[in-house]
Amino acid sequence: MPLRTLSDPTHLPALDRRYVHDRPALGLGPNDPPPRILLLYGSLRERSYSRLCVEEAARLLEFFGCETRIFDPSTLPLPDQIANDDHPAVDELRTLSMWSEGHVWCSPERHGQITGIMKLQVDHLPLAIGGMRPTQGRTLAVMQVSAGSQSFNSVNTLRVLGRWMRMVTIPNQSSVAKAFTEFDDDGRMKPSSYYDRIVDVMEELVRFTVLLRSHSAQLVDRYSERKEAGGAPDGATAMAIAAATT
Repeated sequence: MPLRTLSDPTHLPALDRRYVHDRPALGLGPNDPPPRILLLYGSLRERSYSRLCVEEAARLLEFFGCETRIFDPSTLPLPDQIANDDHPAVDELRTLSMWSEGHVWCSPERHGQITGIMKLQVDHLPLAIGGMRPTQGRTLAVMQVSAGSQSFNSVNTLRVLGRWMRMVTIPNQSSVAKAFTEFDDDGRMKPSSYYDRIVDVMEELVRFTVLLRSHSAQLVDRYSERKEAGGAPDGATAMAIAAATT
C-alpha cells in the first residue's frame, strides 16, 4: 500500500508549545470531523529532505487536530505507461485525493525547478474522473527544500500547478535552504526559523481548510459546467448564494 507510516507522530522536539495554538482554526468553522490532509513529497532518496519536511508537517497537522495521509510515490508508473492508468498506486493516489480536504506539496529544487517525481504525482491527478473532481476546491500548502541558498522556484511552480488544478493555495509557504543542515541524525528537524515557518504554514492551512469546508460545494459550482450538463444550480447552492447577498 503506497502510504508512509509516520514515526513518533506526537513527538515535536522543535516546537515551543508556549506559543502555539493546538486548535488554530477555532471559531472559523466546524472542526468536526477532523480536517483531512494529503501530503505529497518529491524525492525517492533514502534520506529525502522533502519527505522529512512533509513528515514534520504531518506531525504538526495531527497536533492541530487533523487526520493525515502521506503518499509514497515510489511505485507510481509514468503517465500513459499503463493503459487507462490501471495501476494500484495511481488508484490509491486518486482515492486519497478524493478523501482529502486539503493538500501539502513539498518538492526539492532540482535544476531550478520541481522534480519529476513531484510532477508525476500531480500528472496522475485528473481534473475530473467519473464525474468527480480529485483536487477542485481543496486547499493547498506549498513547500520546497534546497541544497543551496534559499530559492522560491519550486514553490512558485507548485502554485501554478495548484491554480491549474483549481485548488485554493494558501498565501504562506515554506522554503528550506541547505536542508541537509536542518535535520538531525534521526531525521527530525532542528529548531530554527525554517521550522517555525513550517508551523506557520500548517496553522494557516488548517485555518483555510476549516474556513472553507462549509462552503466547498458553492465554491466549485460553475456556470459552464451547469450549462454543459443542462442543469440549474441546486437548491442548497442557490439558497447559500441568496443568503450571502442579502
